[in-house]
Amino acid sequence: MLTRKQHELLIFIDKHLRQTGFSPSFEEMKEALKLKSKSGIHRLITALEERGFLRRRAHRARALEVIRLPDNMAPRRTAEATQTAATAAARDPAFAPNVIRGNFAANLPGVPKTGEATAVQLPLYGRIAAGLPIEALRESGNSVEVPAALLGGGEHYALEVAGDSMVEAGILDGDTVIIRRGDTADNGSIVVALVDENEVTLKRLRRRGNSIALEAANPRYETRIFGPDRVRVQGRLIGLLRKY
Repeated sequence: MLTRKQHELLIFIDKHLRQTGFSPSFEEMKEALKLKSKSGIHRLITALEERGFLRRRAHRARALEVIRLPDNMAPRRTAEATQTAATAAARDPAFAPNVIRGNFAANLPGVPKTGEATAVQLPLYGRIAAGLPIEALRESGNSVEVPAALLGGGEHYALEVAGDSMVEAGILDGDTVIIRRGDTADNGSIVVALVDENEVTLKRLRRRGNSIALEAANPRYETRIFGPDRVRVQGRLIGLLRKY
């Protein structure tokens, strides 16, 4: 699921590539999407790259490649981009950027299988971006089994991680994180943050005066600063599951 602006930018880049053979400039993209600054374009490109729609070729100016298009549209690919996409598909053939809905954090108790169960079934709400915040779509009906000893008190839910912005915190693409529901967290905690009531992301929370910073654990990603009324904590990371 892409945001409207992400979708518009991807289609614009693809059309420009088809017509000219090279990617548009940041200024052209800014004007096409009617944005006020190029920083907005930078964030959109990073989000599209993180989700496997775009690829930036290193050490080249204006070198964007469209790897795939949304809604089953046939992608425009160079031979190199085709190989890259094939490698990504082999690595994760079921990948789809489905994530949780923004304001999901209500009625999410863990339900033990029996009164004395050693495992708990938690609702699993699709993929959350460990990269730039993205619009979210709640995925219902799925669950994951978690050792009861891992949870402690409170209500919990599980999320599958998409992206690499938290790798230096030991959180990798494809991991399942266990979240304890709550609307508060200590400074420095890794949280699920709801931004502007419609975007969610997994980041480290820092309070800086009257502002809130959402920090990545990867130097490739910038720290984002918000006013206190723009961010709501949806839960705190308390565990992680990984399959090998």
